[in-house]
Amino acid sequence: MREFKRTLAARLTSKEHASGAKQAAENLGDSDGIGEGFPQGLKPTLTLQLLAARLKSCAFKAATVFATAFAMAVPQARSATPAPAAGGAEAAQPTKAWRASSLDEYRKHLLDLTPMVEACAKARDTQACDPMLVGPDDRVPLAAGPSAEQRLVRFGWLRVLLSQAEEKDAAEPRPTPGSRVLRGPSRTPRRTTSELLQDAEVRLAHDLAQTDATAAAVPTHAQERDALNKVLAGRDFRNLEETSTRESVLEKLGNWINRFFDTVGKVGARAAWIGPLLIWGLLGAVCVGLVWGLIQLEKRWRIRLVPESGGPGAGAASARDWQLWLEDARKAAASGLWREAVHFIYWASISRLESKRLWPADRARTPREYLALLAPEDGRRAGLASLTGSFERIWYGGRPAGEGDYRSAEQLATGLISGSGAQAGGGR
Repeated sequence: MREFKRTLAARLTSKEHASGAKQAAENLGDSDGIGEGFPQGLKPTLTLQLLAARLKSCAFKAATVFATAFAMAVPQARSATPAPAAGGAEAAQPTKAWRASSLDEYRKHLLDLTPMVEACAKARDTQACDPMLVGPDDRVPLAAGPSAEQRLVRFGWLRVLLSQAEEKDAAEPRPTPGSRVLRGPSRTPRRTTSELLQDAEVRLAHDLAQTDATAAAVPTHAQERDALNKVLAGRDFRNLEETSTRESVLEKLGNWINRFFDTVGKVGARAAWIGPLLIWGLLGAVCVGLVWGLIQLEKRWRIRLVPESGGPGAGAASARDWQLWLEDARKAAASGLWREAVHFIYWASISRLESKRLWPADRARTPREYLALLAPEDGRRAGLASLTGSFERIWYGGRPAGEGDYRSAEQLATGLISGSGAQAGGGR
Protein backbone atom coordinates (compact mmCIF):
# COMPACT_ATOMS: atom_id res chain seq x y z
CA MET A 1 0.00 0.00 0.00
CA ARG A 2 2.88 2.42 0.76
CA GLU A 3 4.47 1.63 -2.59
CA PHE A 4 1.17 2.48 -4.31
CA LYS A 5 1.00 5.86 -2.47
CA ARG A 6 4.56 6.72 -3.55
CA THR A 7 3.69 5.90 -7.17
CA LEU A 8 0.55 8.04 -6.98
CA ALA A 9 2.60 11.02 -5.53
CA ALA A 10 5.13 10.72 -8.37
CA ARG A 11 2.34 10.84 -10.95
CA LEU A 12 0.85 13.92 -9.30
CA THR A 13 4.27 15.64 -9.51
CA SER A 14 4.43 14.80 -13.21
CA LYS A 15 0.96 16.28 -13.63
CA GLU A 16 2.08 19.53 -12.02
CA HIS A 17 5.07 19.75 -14.39
CA ALA A 18 2.82 19.13 -17.39
CA SER A 19 0.34 21.78 -16.22
CA GLY A 20 3.21 24.29 -15.74
CA ALA A 21 4.50 23.64 -19.23
CA LYS A 22 1.03 24.08 -20.65
CA GLN A 23 0.54 27.39 -18.76
CA ALA A 24 3.91 28.68 -19.97
CA ALA A 25 2.99 27.85 -23.54
CA GLU A 26 -0.32 29.68 -23.19
CA ASN A 27 1.48 32.74 -21.82
CA LEU A 28 3.72 32.81 -24.84
CA GLY A 29 0.86 33.54 -27.19
CA ASP A 30 -2.93 33.44 -27.64
CA SER A 31 -4.96 31.49 -30.22
CA ASP A 32 -4.69 34.21 -32.82
CA GLY A 33 -0.91 34.33 -32.91
CA ILE A 34 1.16 31.61 -31.32
CA GLY A 35 4.80 32.41 -30.72
CA GLU A 36 4.87 35.97 -31.97
CA GLY A 37 8.38 37.32 -31.68
CA PHE A 38 9.83 33.86 -32.47
CA PRO A 39 11.14 32.85 -35.84
CA GLN A 40 8.55 31.52 -38.31
CA GLY A 41 10.01 27.99 -38.30
CA LEU A 42 9.41 27.53 -34.59
CA LYS A 43 5.58 27.76 -34.80
CA PRO A 44 4.95 24.08 -35.82
CA THR A 45 7.38 22.93 -33.14
CA LEU A 46 5.52 24.86 -30.45
CA THR A 47 2.17 23.48 -31.66
CA LEU A 48 3.43 19.89 -31.41
CA GLN A 49 4.70 20.52 -27.90
CA LEU A 50 1.27 21.78 -26.80
CA LEU A 51 -0.43 18.73 -28.35
CA ALA A 52 1.95 16.37 -26.59
CA ALA A 53 1.27 18.08 -23.26
CA ARG A 54 -2.50 17.63 -23.69
CA LEU A 55 -2.16 13.92 -24.61
CA LYS A 56 0.04 13.37 -21.56
CA SER A 57 -2.65 15.00 -19.37
CA CYS A 58 -5.40 12.66 -20.76
CA ALA A 59 -3.25 9.57 -20.21
CA PHE A 60 -2.59 10.69 -16.64
CA LYS A 61 -6.33 11.05 -15.94
CA ALA A 62 -7.03 7.51 -17.21
CA ALA A 63 -4.20 6.11 -15.10
CA THR A 64 -5.55 7.97 -12.05
CA VAL A 65 -9.06 6.46 -12.47
CA PHE A 66 -7.62 2.94 -12.83
CA ALA A 67 -5.41 3.40 -9.76
CA THR A 68 -8.37 4.65 -7.68
CA ALA A 69 -10.48 1.61 -8.63
CA PHE A 70 -7.58 -0.68 -7.79
CA ALA A 71 -7.11 1.02 -4.40
CA MET A 72 -10.80 0.46 -3.56
CA ALA A 73 -10.62 -3.21 -4.57
CA VAL A 74 -7.55 -4.03 -2.47
CA PRO A 75 -9.25 -3.57 0.97
CA GLN A 76 -12.29 -5.60 -0.14
CA ALA A 77 -10.08 -8.45 -1.37
CA ARG A 78 -8.10 -8.34 1.85
CA SER A 79 -11.29 -8.44 3.97
CA ALA A 80 -12.71 -11.31 1.91
CA THR A 81 -9.52 -13.37 2.36
CA PRO A 82 -9.90 -15.50 5.53
CA ALA A 83 -7.20 -15.45 8.14
CA PRO A 84 -4.91 -18.49 8.28
CA ALA A 85 -5.89 -21.21 10.74
CA ALA A 86 -4.05 -21.87 13.99
CA GLY A 87 -0.79 -23.74 13.66
CA GLY A 88 0.23 -22.02 10.42
CA ALA A 89 -2.38 -23.76 8.21
CA GLU A 90 -3.26 -21.76 5.10
CA ALA A 91 -6.57 -23.49 4.37
CA ALA A 92 -9.56 -21.21 4.98
CA GLN A 93 -12.51 -22.50 6.94
CA PRO A 94 -15.85 -21.76 5.18
CA THR A 95 -18.36 -19.86 7.28
CA LYS A 96 -22.08 -20.49 7.20
CA ALA A 97 -24.10 -17.81 5.44
CA TRP A 98 -26.73 -17.67 8.20
CA ARG A 99 -27.55 -19.18 11.55
CA ALA A 100 -30.77 -20.06 13.33
CA SER A 101 -31.11 -17.59 16.18
CA SER A 102 -33.69 -16.97 18.84
CA LEU A 103 -35.05 -13.50 19.52
CA ASP A 104 -32.66 -13.05 22.47
CA GLU A 105 -29.66 -14.12 20.40
CA TYR A 106 -30.66 -11.72 17.63
CA ARG A 107 -30.98 -8.87 20.18
CA LYS A 108 -27.52 -9.71 21.57
CA HIS A 109 -26.11 -9.69 18.06
CA LEU A 110 -27.44 -6.17 17.48
CA LEU A 111 -26.03 -5.01 20.79
CA ASP A 112 -22.59 -6.32 19.75
CA LEU A 113 -22.74 -4.64 16.34
CA THR A 114 -23.49 -1.15 17.66
CA PRO A 115 -20.18 -0.60 19.57
CA MET A 116 -18.29 -2.25 16.70
CA VAL A 117 -19.63 0.35 14.25
CA GLU A 118 -18.76 3.14 16.70
CA ALA A 119 -15.21 1.82 17.06
CA CYS A 120 -14.84 1.60 13.27
CA ALA A 121 -16.06 5.20 12.88
CA LYS A 122 -13.35 6.36 15.31
CA ALA A 123 -10.41 4.23 14.19
CA ARG A 124 -11.04 3.86 10.43
CA ASP A 125 -8.44 1.10 10.00
CA THR A 126 -8.45 -2.49 8.78
CA GLN A 127 -8.51 -3.97 12.28
CA ALA A 128 -11.53 -2.08 13.62
CA CYS A 129 -13.43 -2.15 10.31
CA ASP A 130 -12.90 -5.81 9.42
CA PRO A 131 -16.12 -7.09 7.70
CA MET A 132 -15.60 -10.54 9.27
CA LEU A 133 -16.48 -9.04 12.65
CA VAL A 134 -20.12 -8.73 11.58
CA GLY A 135 -20.68 -12.48 11.71
CA PRO A 136 -23.31 -14.54 9.83
CA ASP A 137 -26.87 -13.48 9.10
CA ASP A 138 -29.67 -14.36 11.54
CA ARG A 139 -32.82 -16.39 10.85
CA VAL A 140 -35.22 -15.20 13.55
CA PRO A 141 -38.66 -16.72 14.34
CA LEU A 142 -41.49 -14.19 14.29
CA ALA A 143 -43.55 -16.02 16.93
CA ALA A 144 -43.22 -18.75 19.54
CA GLY A 145 -43.55 -22.40 18.57
CA PRO A 146 -41.67 -24.86 16.34
CA SER A 147 -43.82 -24.11 13.27
CA ALA A 148 -43.59 -20.32 13.53
CA GLU A 149 -42.72 -18.27 10.48
CA GLN A 150 -39.08 -17.19 10.29
CA ARG A 151 -37.40 -14.10 8.84
CA LEU A 152 -33.85 -13.90 7.48
CA VAL A 153 -32.06 -10.70 8.62
CA ARG A 154 -29.10 -9.97 6.34
CA PHE A 155 -26.04 -7.86 7.26
CA GLY A 156 -24.41 -7.72 3.85
CA TRP A 157 -24.94 -3.96 3.71
CA LEU A 158 -22.91 -3.55 6.90
CA ARG A 159 -20.04 -5.71 5.63
CA VAL A 160 -19.77 -3.60 2.45
CA LEU A 161 -19.82 -0.40 4.50
CA LEU A 162 -17.05 -1.63 6.85
CA SER A 163 -14.96 -2.62 3.86
CA GLN A 164 -15.23 0.94 2.52
CA ALA A 165 -14.53 2.41 5.96
CA GLU A 166 -11.07 0.79 6.12
CA GLU A 167 -9.83 3.79 4.12
CA LYS A 168 -10.41 7.32 5.36
CA ASP A 169 -12.62 9.72 3.40
CA ALA A 170 -10.82 11.33 0.46
CA ALA A 171 -10.71 15.14 0.31
CA GLU A 172 -12.91 16.92 -2.19
CA PRO A 173 -10.94 17.57 -5.41
CA ARG A 174 -10.23 21.24 -6.03
CA PRO A 175 -11.31 22.56 -9.40
CA THR A 176 -8.51 23.59 -11.77
CA PRO A 177 -8.61 26.92 -13.57
CA GLY A 178 -9.53 25.32 -16.89
CA SER A 179 -12.03 22.69 -15.58
CA ARG A 180 -15.79 22.99 -15.62
CA VAL A 181 -17.89 22.63 -12.46
CA LEU A 182 -21.43 21.23 -12.81
CA ARG A 183 -23.93 23.38 -11.00
CA GLY A 184 -27.65 23.07 -10.68
CA PRO A 185 -30.40 21.47 -8.58
CA SER A 186 -29.98 18.02 -10.22
CA ARG A 187 -26.59 17.42 -8.61
CA THR A 188 -26.80 15.91 -5.09
CA PRO A 189 -23.79 15.85 -2.78
CA ARG A 190 -22.28 12.42 -2.27
CA ARG A 191 -22.46 11.15 1.30
CA THR A 192 -19.16 10.34 2.93
CA THR A 193 -18.33 7.06 4.61
CA SER A 194 -18.45 8.72 8.05
CA GLU A 195 -22.02 9.82 7.42
CA LEU A 196 -22.94 6.31 6.25
CA LEU A 197 -21.48 4.88 9.47
CA GLN A 198 -23.70 7.22 11.46
CA ASP A 199 -26.71 6.03 9.45
CA ALA A 200 -25.72 2.44 10.22
CA GLU A 201 -25.78 3.18 13.96
CA VAL A 202 -29.28 4.65 13.59
CA ARG A 203 -30.48 1.61 11.66
CA LEU A 204 -29.10 -0.83 14.23
CA ALA A 205 -30.78 1.14 17.02
CA HIS A 206 -34.07 1.03 15.13
CA ASP A 207 -33.80 -2.75 14.65
CA LEU A 208 -33.04 -3.17 18.34
CA ALA A 209 -36.13 -1.14 19.23
CA GLN A 210 -38.25 -3.41 17.07
CA THR A 211 -37.09 -6.49 18.99
CA ASP A 212 -38.15 -4.88 22.27
CA ALA A 213 -41.65 -4.13 21.00
CA THR A 214 -44.31 -6.69 21.97
CA ALA A 215 -45.84 -8.67 19.17
CA ALA A 216 -49.36 -7.62 18.29
CA ALA A 217 -52.06 -10.15 19.10
CA VAL A 218 -53.56 -11.97 16.15
CA PRO A 219 -57.19 -10.88 15.70
CA THR A 220 -59.72 -13.69 16.13
CA HIS A 221 -62.41 -12.08 13.95
CA ALA A 222 -65.10 -13.46 16.26
CA GLN A 223 -67.82 -11.09 15.03
CA GLU A 224 -67.10 -11.82 11.39
CA ARG A 225 -67.10 -15.56 12.08
CA ASP A 226 -70.48 -15.37 13.85
CA ALA A 227 -71.96 -13.40 10.95
CA LEU A 228 -70.77 -16.00 8.44
CA ASN A 229 -72.15 -18.86 10.56
CA LYS A 230 -75.56 -17.16 10.63
CA VAL A 231 -75.54 -16.77 6.86
CA LEU A 232 -74.56 -20.41 6.30
CA ALA A 233 -77.30 -21.56 8.72
CA GLY A 234 -79.96 -19.97 6.51
CA ARG A 235 -82.49 -21.83 4.39
CA ASP A 236 -80.54 -21.32 1.19
CA PHE A 237 -77.53 -23.25 2.51
CA ARG A 238 -79.19 -26.11 4.41
CA ASN A 239 -79.03 -28.75 1.69
CA LEU A 240 -75.45 -28.05 0.67
CA GLU A 241 -73.36 -31.22 0.51
CA GLU A 242 -69.86 -32.04 -0.55
CA THR A 243 -69.49 -32.94 -4.18
CA SER A 244 -69.40 -36.72 -4.62
CA THR A 245 -67.02 -38.64 -6.84
CA ARG A 246 -69.83 -39.52 -9.25
CA GLU A 247 -70.78 -35.87 -9.72
CA SER A 248 -67.14 -34.91 -10.26
CA VAL A 249 -66.73 -37.60 -12.92
CA LEU A 250 -69.96 -36.56 -14.66
CA GLU A 251 -68.86 -32.92 -14.60
CA LYS A 252 -65.51 -33.79 -16.16
CA LEU A 253 -67.29 -35.91 -18.80
CA GLY A 254 -69.66 -33.03 -19.60
CA ASN A 255 -66.76 -30.60 -19.87
CA TRP A 256 -64.94 -32.97 -22.20
CA ILE A 257 -68.02 -33.31 -24.43
CA ASN A 258 -68.40 -29.53 -24.53
CA ARG A 259 -64.77 -29.10 -25.51
CA PHE A 260 -65.13 -31.81 -28.17
CA PHE A 261 -68.14 -30.18 -29.82
CA ASP A 262 -66.50 -26.78 -29.50
CA THR A 263 -63.48 -28.11 -31.39
CA VAL A 264 -65.73 -29.75 -33.97
CA GLY A 265 -67.57 -26.45 -34.43
CA LYS A 266 -64.31 -24.61 -35.05
CA VAL A 267 -63.17 -27.25 -37.55
CA GLY A 268 -66.63 -27.28 -39.18
CA ALA A 269 -66.27 -23.59 -39.92
CA ARG A 270 -63.40 -24.50 -42.26
CA ALA A 271 -64.88 -27.79 -43.58
CA ALA A 272 -68.65 -27.74 -44.16
CA TRP A 273 -68.92 -31.50 -44.68
CA ILE A 274 -68.05 -32.38 -41.06
CA GLY A 275 -71.44 -31.27 -39.65
CA PRO A 276 -73.64 -33.48 -41.91
CA LEU A 277 -71.21 -36.36 -41.42
CA LEU A 278 -71.60 -36.21 -37.64
CA ILE A 279 -75.41 -35.98 -37.87
CA TRP A 280 -75.79 -38.94 -40.22
CA GLY A 281 -73.20 -40.90 -38.24
CA LEU A 282 -75.15 -40.36 -35.02
CA LEU A 283 -78.43 -41.41 -36.67
CA GLY A 284 -76.78 -44.51 -38.12
CA ALA A 285 -75.39 -45.48 -34.70
CA VAL A 286 -78.87 -45.11 -33.13
CA CYS A 287 -80.45 -47.28 -35.86
CA VAL A 288 -77.81 -49.98 -35.48
CA GLY A 289 -78.34 -49.99 -31.72
CA LEU A 290 -82.12 -50.39 -32.11
CA VAL A 291 -81.75 -53.24 -34.58
CA TRP A 292 -79.30 -55.02 -32.34
CA GLY A 293 -81.62 -54.61 -29.34
CA LEU A 294 -84.61 -56.02 -31.25
CA ILE A 295 -82.57 -59.01 -32.39
CA GLN A 296 -81.53 -59.74 -28.81
CA LEU A 297 -85.14 -59.49 -27.62
CA GLU A 298 -86.32 -61.84 -30.37
CA LYS A 299 -83.63 -64.41 -29.50
CA ARG A 300 -84.51 -64.19 -25.85
CA TRP A 301 -88.17 -64.76 -26.59
CA ARG A 302 -87.49 -67.65 -28.95
CA ILE A 303 -84.69 -69.49 -27.20
CA ARG A 304 -85.14 -68.17 -23.65
CA LEU A 305 -81.50 -68.35 -22.71
CA VAL A 306 -82.00 -66.06 -19.72
CA PRO A 307 -84.75 -66.81 -17.18
CA GLU A 308 -87.11 -64.04 -16.19
CA SER A 309 -86.93 -64.87 -12.48
CA GLY A 310 -84.30 -66.06 -10.09
CA GLY A 311 -85.73 -69.62 -9.89
CA PRO A 312 -88.68 -71.79 -10.97
CA GLY A 313 -92.15 -71.28 -9.49
CA ALA A 314 -93.65 -73.48 -6.84
CA GLY A 315 -95.73 -75.50 -9.33
CA ALA A 316 -93.30 -75.53 -12.25
CA ALA A 317 -91.97 -78.79 -13.61
CA SER A 318 -88.36 -77.82 -12.98
CA ALA A 319 -89.14 -77.06 -9.34
CA ARG A 320 -88.68 -80.81 -8.90
CA ASP A 321 -85.59 -82.56 -10.19
CA TRP A 322 -86.11 -84.57 -13.37
CA GLN A 323 -84.45 -87.59 -11.66
CA LEU A 324 -87.32 -87.69 -9.15
CA TRP A 325 -89.89 -87.56 -11.98
CA LEU A 326 -88.08 -90.45 -13.72
CA GLU A 327 -87.94 -92.50 -10.52
CA ASP A 328 -91.71 -92.08 -9.97
CA ALA A 329 -92.33 -93.18 -13.56
CA ARG A 330 -90.36 -96.40 -13.06
CA LYS A 331 -92.13 -97.15 -9.77
CA ALA A 332 -95.54 -96.71 -11.45
CA ALA A 333 -94.48 -98.98 -14.32
CA ALA A 334 -93.31 -101.64 -11.85
CA SER A 335 -96.77 -101.48 -10.25
CA GLY A 336 -98.53 -101.77 -13.66
CA LEU A 337 -99.83 -98.21 -13.58
CA TRP A 338 -98.94 -97.43 -17.22
CA ARG A 339 -101.06 -94.28 -17.51
CA GLU A 340 -99.33 -92.65 -14.48
CA ALA A 341 -95.99 -93.95 -15.71
CA VAL A 342 -96.42 -92.12 -19.08
CA HIS A 343 -97.49 -88.96 -17.16
CA PHE A 344 -94.34 -89.02 -14.97
CA ILE A 345 -92.02 -89.76 -17.91
CA TYR A 346 -93.39 -86.75 -19.83
CA TRP A 347 -92.81 -84.32 -16.95
CA ALA A 348 -89.34 -85.76 -16.39
CA SER A 349 -88.50 -84.66 -19.96
CA ILE A 350 -90.03 -81.18 -19.51
CA SER A 351 -88.16 -80.68 -16.19
CA ARG A 352 -84.89 -81.66 -17.85
CA LEU A 353 -85.36 -79.26 -20.78
CA GLU A 354 -86.51 -76.47 -18.47
CA SER A 355 -83.46 -76.92 -16.25
CA LYS A 356 -81.32 -76.18 -19.34
CA ARG A 357 -83.05 -72.75 -19.52
CA LEU A 358 -84.68 -73.33 -22.87
CA TRP A 359 -87.68 -71.38 -21.52
CA PRO A 360 -88.77 -69.72 -18.28
CA ALA A 361 -90.40 -71.97 -15.69
CA ASP A 362 -94.18 -71.65 -15.83
CA ARG A 363 -96.61 -74.37 -14.63
CA ALA A 364 -99.56 -72.75 -16.41
CA ARG A 365 -98.33 -73.75 -19.91
CA THR A 366 -99.97 -76.53 -21.85
CA PRO A 367 -97.97 -79.32 -23.55
CA ARG A 368 -98.53 -77.65 -26.95
CA GLU A 369 -97.13 -74.34 -25.62
CA TYR A 370 -93.99 -76.11 -24.42
CA LEU A 371 -93.61 -77.60 -27.89
CA ALA A 372 -93.99 -74.14 -29.53
CA LEU A 373 -91.11 -72.74 -27.45
CA LEU A 374 -88.60 -74.93 -29.31
CA ALA A 375 -87.25 -73.50 -32.57
CA PRO A 376 -88.15 -75.40 -35.75
CA GLU A 377 -84.47 -76.10 -36.45
CA ASP A 378 -83.92 -77.58 -32.98
CA GLY A 379 -83.16 -81.34 -33.25
CA ARG A 380 -85.14 -82.11 -30.09
CA ARG A 381 -88.39 -80.77 -31.50
CA ALA A 382 -89.33 -84.04 -33.29
CA GLY A 383 -88.84 -86.20 -30.20
CA LEU A 384 -90.76 -83.77 -27.98
CA ALA A 385 -93.62 -83.64 -30.56
CA SER A 386 -93.97 -87.46 -30.53
CA LEU A 387 -93.84 -87.60 -26.72
CA THR A 388 -96.37 -84.73 -26.41
CA GLY A 389 -98.83 -86.48 -28.80
CA SER A 390 -98.64 -89.79 -26.92
CA PHE A 391 -99.04 -88.04 -23.55
CA GLU A 392 -102.07 -86.00 -24.69
CA ARG A 393 -103.88 -89.09 -26.11
CA ILE A 394 -103.32 -91.13 -22.94
CA TRP A 395 -103.67 -88.46 -20.23
CA TYR A 396 -106.20 -86.04 -21.73
CA GLY A 397 -107.86 -88.23 -24.39
CA GLY A 398 -108.69 -91.10 -22.03
CA ARG A 399 -107.02 -93.80 -24.21
CA PRO A 400 -105.95 -96.89 -22.24
CA ALA A 401 -102.18 -97.18 -21.84
CA GLY A 402 -100.14 -100.35 -22.01
CA GLU A 403 -96.60 -101.46 -21.50
CA GLY A 404 -95.73 -100.67 -25.14
CA ASP A 405 -96.89 -97.08 -24.74
CA TYR A 406 -94.66 -96.68 -21.71
CA ARG A 407 -91.62 -98.25 -23.39
CA SER A 408 -92.02 -95.95 -26.40
CA ALA A 409 -92.41 -92.83 -24.17
CA GLU A 410 -89.39 -93.90 -22.09
CA GLN A 411 -87.27 -94.23 -25.23
CA LEU A 412 -88.28 -90.70 -26.39
CA ALA A 413 -87.66 -89.24 -22.90
CA THR A 414 -84.21 -90.86 -22.75
CA GLY A 415 -83.25 -89.11 -26.02
CA LEU A 416 -84.54 -85.72 -24.79
CA ILE A 417 -82.83 -86.06 -21.42
CA SER A 418 -79.50 -87.03 -22.96
CA GLY A 419 -79.82 -84.21 -25.53
CA SER A 420 -79.42 -86.46 -28.58
CA GLY A 421 -82.92 -85.78 -29.97
CA ALA A 422 -84.30 -89.35 -30.20
CA GLN A 423 -86.44 -90.30 -33.12
CA ALA A 424 -90.18 -90.39 -32.70
CA GLY A 425 -91.72 -93.77 -32.34
CA GLY A 426 -94.46 -95.92 -30.81
CA GLY A 427 -97.51 -94.97 -28.85
CA ARG A 428 -100.13 -93.90 -31.32
